[in-house]
Amino acid sequence: MENKNKKLKALFLNCTIKYSPEVSNTEALTQKLINRMEEVYPNLEVEFLRVTDYNVKFGGASNDMGNGDEWPIILEKVKKCDIFVMAMPIWMGVRCSVGQMVIERLDGTTKGTESQFPLYNTVAGVVVTGNEDGAHDVCSNTLYNLAHFGCTIPPNTDVYWVGDAGPGDSYIDAHGELSPYVNRNIEMTAQNLIHGALMLKEMPYPIDLRPLKKKMAAQMQIKTEVMREAAIQLKERFERDKE
Repeated sequence: MENKNKKLKALFLNCTIKYSPEVSNTEALTQKLINRMEEVYPNLEVEFLRVTDYNVKFGGASNDMGNGDEWPIILEKVKKCDIFVMAMPIWMGVRCSVGQMVIERLDGTTKGTESQFPLYNTVAGVVVTGNEDGAHDVCSNTLYNLAHFGCTIPPNTDVYWVGDAGPGDSYIDAHGELSPYVNRNIEMTAQNLIHGALMLKEMPYPIDLRPLKKKMAAQMQIKTEVMREAAIQLKERFERDKE
């Protein structure tokens, strides 16, 4: 691969609901992806965090909720990476609570006054584990959310493993690392994330969001005033109709 002298930073967030040092199946699958990415691109600097090791507060689109909130520590790492991968288990058929919390906190990155959202010029992927169904739902929602925050999503950057319906072994005990489908997806994800990150290094997005936000704010103000006036007139019409 070209440009192997360029350093890339990759951040992997394990959004397992388990606390250290409990074994995480999501961590095991993510580590397999990391190993392959380091083989594909040796000049890759990797950081792999478990979110539950930090005191991250629930609270929606806020970059810092204070009172011991450690989300800002993670957020600074997110802002500095070239490759961002969220890894999480399926819970009750959907994204687990920790993964949902991270998405909600990342929404705060779109509320600033910068020329671009901090996640612009960052490529993103997703890793999912679980038993039964839900992998496609978790992948599609998470990748869409990350694109909404400014990430670029290269093709085929989703790695997932799911077990049989009902209770049963999870990824590690079921030897999910032997799955040909999983291993194919790891290869595509590894190569495409790195290629996408190198492309953005050479040609970052030039768009300035500030004039677009300013124009939208002005138009939204007009819309609000018109809708309020319409509501007043509608109420007056209803009152006259009662007479």
